[in-house]
Amino acid sequence: MSGRTLYDKLIDAHVVRRLDDDGLVLLYVDRTVLNEYTSPQAFAGLRAAGRKVWNPSAALMVVDHVNPTAARRTRQMPDADAARQVDYFADNARDFGIEYLDILDPRQGIEHVVAPEQGLVMPGMVIAAGDSHTTAYGAFGALGYGIGTSDIEHYLATSTVRYRRLKTMRIVVTGRPALGVTSKDIVMEIIRRIGADGASGYAVEFAGPAVSEMSVEGRIVMSIMIVEAGARGVVIAPDHKVLDYLKGRPRAPKGEMWDRAAKAWLQLRSDTDAHFDREMTIDAGDVAPLVTWGTSPDQAIAVTDSVPDPESNAAADSKTAATRALAYMGLTPGTPIQSVPIDLAFIGSCTNSRIEDLRDAARVFRGRQVASGVRAIVVPGSTQVRAQAEAEGIARILIDAGVEWRQSGCSMCLAMNDDILAPGQRSASSTNRNFEGRQGPGARTHLMSPAMVAAAAVTGRITDVRELIEGDLP
Repeated sequence: MSGRTLYDKLIDAHVVRRLDDDGLVLLYVDRTVLNEYTSPQAFAGLRAAGRKVWNPSAALMVVDHVNPTAARRTRQMPDADAARQVDYFADNARDFGIEYLDILDPRQGIEHVVAPEQGLVMPGMVIAAGDSHTTAYGAFGALGYGIGTSDIEHYLATSTVRYRRLKTMRIVVTGRPALGVTSKDIVMEIIRRIGADGASGYAVEFAGPAVSEMSVEGRIVMSIMIVEAGARGVVIAPDHKVLDYLKGRPRAPKGEMWDRAAKAWLQLRSDTDAHFDREMTIDAGDVAPLVTWGTSPDQAIAVTDSVPDPESNAAADSKTAATRALAYMGLTPGTPIQSVPIDLAFIGSCTNSRIEDLRDAARVFRGRQVASGVRAIVVPGSTQVRAQAEAEGIARILIDAGVEWRQSGCSMCLAMNDDILAPGQRSASSTNRNFEGRQGPGARTHLMSPAMVAAAAVTGRITDVRELIEGDLP
């Protein structure tokens, strides 16, 4: 009998009951994070049925999707629908006894930034939440995944969800990243190689020496972005970097309990003879800074390349998708991607708004100015990240460069607040999705790392960040 994967170990430890012979189980879920956008119907269902939340202390409620991120923070919502959502969210927190972080709370921020900051996420846990990028928590040796509204309601009432086991896929990253190459570039390279559905139906485990060398924040980027290849779960074996990140967090264990937990967490890994349904290896040394040219995260090229010709795609459906993407993006095959001008540079989102991301951007912005005609916005992932960036002098570098230094929130990751691109405007963005209309109706989005966004901001066009740095980036 072969060994077990980390994914299988986590699932087996949380199975309450097997519901069929085809992998459907009733799964205990340790914790959840709720936002004002995906939770209202779940709470409405609880109210209609007269049910309570089974374990309120296992949940955290955070306003992050619809709130403004203007520099002057206020509880007032400029949009009436957003105001109703936030008001109802606050009512639910009060009535069901769940901890609530509103706009003015010093712990407020994007849910996937706040949850680890508060120590809500720990190795060995299963965490389900109403957002597909809940996979972020795989970076901590937890299994995180997104669920729908009906599942949120079921979880709140029972601390369980119906869950069907996934196939397993291991992605091993070897080598050493070159100058200017970040974890964002590495995972974008993986996505473009396997396609937007290459991990559909799989729980992905990232492994290998390059992953071990990554910071926890770099692993979070990998864990979030692989969703764009269809992954429904992510795990990375926890190590001392994870322990260092979590120790002392508000909800982390203390004293002897911490010592016992830390010892157990370091044992969480796949067995050496574990079988994976699919395996892939990528050399980080072969990866260049990447940028998307189309309307799917897998439509990406090295920044030194030109816009591809749809006729080079053998499959008819790929040609059709590429042709539509180019028409939407207003690009011509053969155009050097570095000649494409931008209107806006955006650094933020659950993917790239942590302190390391802001440090990377500041290295590029230092001593430079945002190009004429370009608007640059930086939205930290949480109020705590914002405070740290200000304490480190990062905010001053950004402001001096002409960047708008904003409050925390999802902001221009998606067009659900007042940070929206106008039709036809083009952005260099550190976000995770470049779908049609993602940043506003008719908006055109090019995904890239925060350092690459900063490079585009100061040159006014998509630019190879390696032209602007002198070896101080990873």
